[in-house]
Amino acid sequence: MAKLKVQNIRKSYANLEVIHGLNLEIEDGSFVVLLGPSGCGKSTLLRMIAGLESITSGEVIIGDEVVNKIHPKDRNIAMVFQNYALYANMTVFDNIAFSLKLRKMSAQKIREKVDWAASILNLQDFLMRYPRQLSGGQRQRVAMGRAIVRDPAAFLFDEPLSNLDAKLRVQMRTEIRELHSRLNTTTVYVTHDQIEAMTMADKIVVLKDGVIEQYGSPLEVYDKPQNRFVAEFIGSPAMNFIEGEIKKSASSSAVVFKSGEKQILPKAIKLDDGVKVAVGIRPEHVEFSKAGLSFEIRQIEPTGPELHIYGVLEDKEFCIVTKERVDFRRGDKIKVKPTSGNLHIFDNSSGLRIN
Repeated sequence: MAKLKVQNIRKSYANLEVIHGLNLEIEDGSFVVLLGPSGCGKSTLLRMIAGLESITSGEVIIGDEVVNKIHPKDRNIAMVFQNYALYANMTVFDNIAFSLKLRKMSAQKIREKVDWAASILNLQDFLMRYPRQLSGGQRQRVAMGRAIVRDPAAFLFDEPLSNLDAKLRVQMRTEIRELHSRLNTTTVYVTHDQIEAMTMADKIVVLKDGVIEQYGSPLEVYDKPQNRFVAEFIGSPAMNFIEGEIKKSASSSAVVFKSGEKQILPKAIKLDDGVKVAVGIRPEHVEFSKAGLSFEIRQIEPTGPELHIYGVLEDKEFCIVTKERVDFRRGDKIKVKPTSGNLHIFDNSSGLRIN
């Protein structure tokens, strides 16, 4: 096990800089997810840690050693890729044992380590099969087995579940977390799937255009997004936004919306009169009421445990998530209001959260 650290890491392709001076410290034994949309630089950052991508400037530190000039095979890390990259002409046993054979390890030791990995990953009954005889989830477990027998200082996962169907992704999420709990090896995991990030991570690194937008626990990132990008990206359905203006009175401050409706703000939020803000409201933090904001229903999607109700509020697209079995129809106009204490206020110009 080892802590990982990147210091002022930059990556450029000719005149195009794609990673902009990132600083990140990953604690020994933690499970950190790099999360962001396609093109944000998360896989590039992972590959620079692995040594598969050259570094324009900055340092990668594994443990206490700067590894910029160390070959990938000598960095004591193991990487699991999106495609399983298994040898089709080798059995599961030989695929898992491949790196051990390259190290000239004894046959008995190889057998012990492969059996140990197979027992952890429930592959004991598949060791003599070939990859073509396995399901997608079983192939991914073989790729993980090949990684863990190396006893690395860190695991690097590059979107390992994106080729699996929805049910298998859920199963493999659980298996990867259980594997981490048993081995307690430092893990860096790349995904664009926020559900994977929220359910698996100790800490989430939210990336956009090669810059870290926020680094924190899943609930910190969800409950207190530092800016509007994080607020919109984390959460499904996404956070709603309404434009408003601050109005102050002797006793309180409120945000006034375009319709004239207003929402009293917590006393901890201190803003000058007339300031333009964006008010973020999670879909699950809306309740139906007799008075409040007017909401016109455009679409209702039942998911089983919840209803997702889409429509227009304050001339903006808006979504409500409720567990109630309400009898609404497309075209209905109803009144709604945010639940108390669940507003997120962002500066309109900078997009930064106002605490």
